[in-house]
Amino acid sequence: MEPSPLVRPRSYVVRGRKTEAQSRAIEELWPAFGVEFDGAPLDLDVAFGRSAPRVVEIGFGNGENLLTLAERHPDRDFLGIEVHGAGVGRVLAGMRERGLSNIRIVRHDAVEVFEHGLAAGSVDEILVFFPDPWPKARHHRRRLIQPDVVRILMGALTPEGVLRLATDWEPYAEHMIDVLDAEPGLVNLAGDQRFVPRPDDRPVTKFERRGERLGHAIFDLAYRPAG
Repeated sequence: MEPSPLVRPRSYVVRGRKTEAQSRAIEELWPAFGVEFDGAPLDLDVAFGRSAPRVVEIGFGNGENLLTLAERHPDRDFLGIEVHGAGVGRVLAGMRERGLSNIRIVRHDAVEVFEHGLAAGSVDEILVFFPDPWPKARHHRRRLIQPDVVRILMGALTPEGVLRLATDWEPYAEHMIDVLDAEPGLVNLAGDQRFVPRPDDRPVTKFERRGERLGHAIFDLAYRPAG
């Protein structure tokens, strides 16, 4: 019998409207850089036309981080997973402006993509930067970082892969570190209950700047598969 799919509240709510330019970018560039997900395993070698180190960003928002990293590291492939059309359009337009070809985009629920679309040991880095903290107690179950989701994400990592996270919401940072440190299949690269220093390679995004303006501390975490 096939295992039943993970059933949990969505960690996002689709909102926002695309600009005309973003809609045009999707229409013109999605056939080349979009990856349709229908629940079947993804063949990333075919999608990218090569085999290279793979980085997956979950919920890339307006795409600042994704575009900057792809531009800095043309030797790596970047798979961005996002449900919001405005962000998808902005990244596609940004790819054209910067002449980038090492990004592919899946517009679908990230947990389902990891659960069914990404092979075990196929991803070198997973990035989860400034996800929705769902601050109200009644919404905490919507947070992306939950034990069942973490086990799905870590299954896609290579043995030397890294799960990187960042948030400017301290209660969510504490939730993240509690959940991730409790997972025996992961090792906190900073040591138990410790946050890593801000990586030099992580671009400063709009969300981070906004958090800093509000006086929020920024919390970075990094985990590697145990063993």
